[in-house]
Amino acid sequence: MNSYKFLDKINFPSDLKKVSENDLQKVSDEIRAETINAVSETGGHLGASLGVVELTVALHYVFNTPKDKLIWDVGHQSYPHKILTGRKDKIRTIRQGKGISGFTKRSESEYDPFGAAHSSTSISSALGIAEANRLSNKNDNVIAVIGDGAISGGMAYEAMNNAGVSKTKMIVILNDNDMSIARPAGAMGTYLAKIFSGKIYFSLRETIKMIISSFSKRFSAKAAKAEDLFRSAISGGTLFNSLGFYYIGPIDGHDLNSLIPILTNVRDSKYEGPIMIHIKTKKGKGYSYAENAQDNYHGVTKFNISTGEQYKTKSNHPTFTKVFSDTLIQHAKNDSKIVAITAAMPDGTGLTNFSKEFPDRAFDVGIAEQHAVTFAAGLATENYKPYAAIYSTFLQRAYDQVVHDVAIQSLPVRFAIDRAGLVGADGPTHAGAFDTTYLSTLPNFIVMAASDEAELVKMINTSVNINNKPCAFRFPRGTGIGVPLPSINEVIEIGKGKVIQEGSKLAVLNFGARLNETIKASNNLKKKGITITIIDARFAKPLDENLIWQLATTHESILTIEEGSIGGFGSHVGEFLSRKSLLDRNLKFRSMTLPDIFIDQDTPENMYKFAGLDSKSIEEKILDLINSNIVLQKQN
Repeated sequence: MNSYKFLDKINFPSDLKKVSENDLQKVSDEIRAETINAVSETGGHLGASLGVVELTVALHYVFNTPKDKLIWDVGHQSYPHKILTGRKDKIRTIRQGKGISGFTKRSESEYDPFGAAHSSTSISSALGIAEANRLSNKNDNVIAVIGDGAISGGMAYEAMNNAGVSKTKMIVILNDNDMSIARPAGAMGTYLAKIFSGKIYFSLRETIKMIISSFSKRFSAKAAKAEDLFRSAISGGTLFNSLGFYYIGPIDGHDLNSLIPILTNVRDSKYEGPIMIHIKTKKGKGYSYAENAQDNYHGVTKFNISTGEQYKTKSNHPTFTKVFSDTLIQHAKNDSKIVAITAAMPDGTGLTNFSKEFPDRAFDVGIAEQHAVTFAAGLATENYKPYAAIYSTFLQRAYDQVVHDVAIQSLPVRFAIDRAGLVGADGPTHAGAFDTTYLSTLPNFIVMAASDEAELVKMINTSVNINNKPCAFRFPRGTGIGVPLPSINEVIEIGKGKVIQEGSKLAVLNFGARLNETIKASNNLKKKGITITIIDARFAKPLDENLIWQLATTHESILTIEEGSIGGFGSHVGEFLSRKSLLDRNLKFRSMTLPDIFIDQDTPENMYKFAGLDSKSIEEKILDLINSNIVLQKQN
């Protein structure tokens, strides 16, 4: 850690409160510098954190945290918050193995009252805490900080609708920076821009006067009505007022001279009901390379502070995401019915290039996965071929829509599930651990997993012509293994696995991107004179039952491998073996899955080693199975 005049003496908010209000901007400047320095060494979510430095300082200076509860939506902007709340000395471990989380985390600090990492949850959780305070006769403040991207999520509206009629005191700070991960999509972004550009940017004097007057017990009903009319005349009315919030703003979120007195008055007010403070900030504030970048350095690798250059691992192999994007573009050139949908992740899902090629056939629906899925279902009813490109961890948010709106109606929505498996530094909140399990339980669903980039191309090719039921193909984060890519005409037969190599006694059924690790394990076993059968299963549903039957009747053991949770591919294979009484003939069956825990962030290599899904663990499992069969034969 660098040496700082003020920050060196600040470990907790109680230390911050000893600083003169006139020096708070200097404290903010030091926090901003320390955030830049730390993230340059670790990588992480830089732009969002830089945008809320002054807000973070003001909140901890005015409110009595952790008694007063401060909730950050998503939590990727919480680095300055962590610096001020006892984690300054650990900030260079952020997102690292055994380090602190890149998001808020209840088990990490009492200053994190609610864990996060998915968006649009802060108002709901804050209202729950506020209601608990009311029931317990506590008068602690509850503050939720939500971005303009996150507030576009449907859950935020549900929470505001509930809060507006509850009349429970809580404070929502809308951090409006014109950016989420990509630029916010939809009418909310336009609405907020209209508010900011209109004649409702209150001066500090007007804002404080209105807060004091409207919160005063002596303020008469007549005067209150006049004040409402005044605010309405200035703003033309606001959505937030209509939802039952007392709306204040917009306010410059980097001006501590405005933030401190406004937050103080809100803190001390006797107003009964929810309050919305709308602040305007700049993502990446104070670091020119972040301010000028298209994504404002939302998520960065390690970088050179002086030049802004990020140290990205170079590979000659394309990423799985790029292979998906390029292949879909090729098909879309030949098929005008192909459309693509993303939920605020056009870059992450590879659909940015698709949207450039086909702007009328690409849809970014904002942070609204539920809507994205049902929107895709609607397109499918009109014989379009929708591809819903959604990270595995985010598709979880739309499971009811997948079941009710897609599966029950057997609509041919095609789910491109990116980030399947463990994802490294983002930790358990972003791990794609459950999609195989929650999709392969659904009738008529086709569930595929790509073992490499060539198989991904074939699965996309195959999905184009699946017109009578939904399907999904999952693929991991990162680059492929460097195999040649097939043409867009090469398809695979639905429900058919692929024999990679033939051996004896033990057969491995691999589902997904652990195939290369399985082959590594097999190569080591060959040196010991052991040759195994390896199958690229390709499908969790429908299973290749004929192939599994053949393996079960010609081998002593079957081992399934997948980078997903219990209840997925292996469970379906085991159920088939049991149903067909194939386990009654002393066939040994084992499954290798992700363990039944949430795995903390680390490098992907270390995470897979911990999960027991690296090549060494696979080799040891195979040896254990073979040796247990030898013992069994001797006993017989």
